[in-house]
Amino acid sequence: MSVVVVGTDATMVNDALRNEVVAALGDLDPAIALEDFSASESSDEPLWVRVLEALTTPPFLVDRRVVVLRDAQSLGAEGSEKIAAWMKEGSPGIVFLCAVVGAKSHKLVKAASRVLDVNVGSGAKARAAFVESKFAEYGLGADGATLHLVTERVGDDVARVDSLARLLRTVYGSAPLQRQHVDPYVGEAGTVPPWDLTDALERGDSAAAITVARRMLDSRDRGALQIIFQVQRYVLNIARVQGSPWRTPEEVASALSLNPVAARKTLQMADRLGPERIADAVHLIAQADLDLKGALTYGSRDLTTDVDVTELTVIEVLVARLARLCAPRR
Repeated sequence: MSVVVVGTDATMVNDALRNEVVAALGDLDPAIALEDFSASESSDEPLWVRVLEALTTPPFLVDRRVVVLRDAQSLGAEGSEKIAAWMKEGSPGIVFLCAVVGAKSHKLVKAASRVLDVNVGSGAKARAAFVESKFAEYGLGADGATLHLVTERVGDDVARVDSLARLLRTVYGSAPLQRQHVDPYVGEAGTVPPWDLTDALERGDSAAAITVARRMLDSRDRGALQIIFQVQRYVLNIARVQGSPWRTPEEVASALSLNPVAARKTLQMADRLGPERIADAVHLIAQADLDLKGALTYGSRDLTTDVDVTELTVIEVLVARLARLCAPRR
């Protein structure tokens, strides 16, 4: 049997691989039943030769052996071809576990008898479902408010969830968890993806836009000027589409190097806003940029929260005004 764990985040891939190794070994002694390789290691001979030797060696003193290959994306073409050929046939008593940090188009992913894709969707619902599934995987009982706390706090940094769940399992076992149990272990707020902000703007939801912008500032991952740059790039793409000959999402995607979903939304917003509201949006962003660079001040950093009051106020006012501009006209 061969299992390939694949994903774009190395931490999540390795967390999932560790769980697969534990499950595959069961009560076997790792000293006898486990062979562990990493394709990122330097060696005098090709790594795939040693891996293939391990895969073709029958179990001794145990009913099965577990062979692990980490960072398989670093294998050369020849090694991937040889191991993929073995995976199609397999060997009795051998469990092969492989980790690929990258795309599912890798040869070893295609040759696996089971693929575990650890990528998480970008939407809030996908992140919430992932948190719930991880807690269930470790046998943690948590109410909806607790799961919501974890989802909101980690944000887009979902790679933290597995280690958090393992820690909570160690501390509390299977006891029911509430917010006061989890809060000390969640850590600081993680970032959120940029499209959470632009989605709120497109809906014309000022409250949601302010909430997301505050979260970006709280996460320390994006400063106020970075948020300004993100919104500026978004609005300027809309301005380029408005009045252009591009009338299909495909044309917009090709011209602006956007993915199909972003291209479709940009085209829709250009049609909805029109030249006057787009010009107003550009002016608001330019003024906010000047304000952040010293044109005005609302005060220094708050001593209790370490939040720059000027940055927070300028960003909140900007996204609220942009959301009002972008709201669909009734």
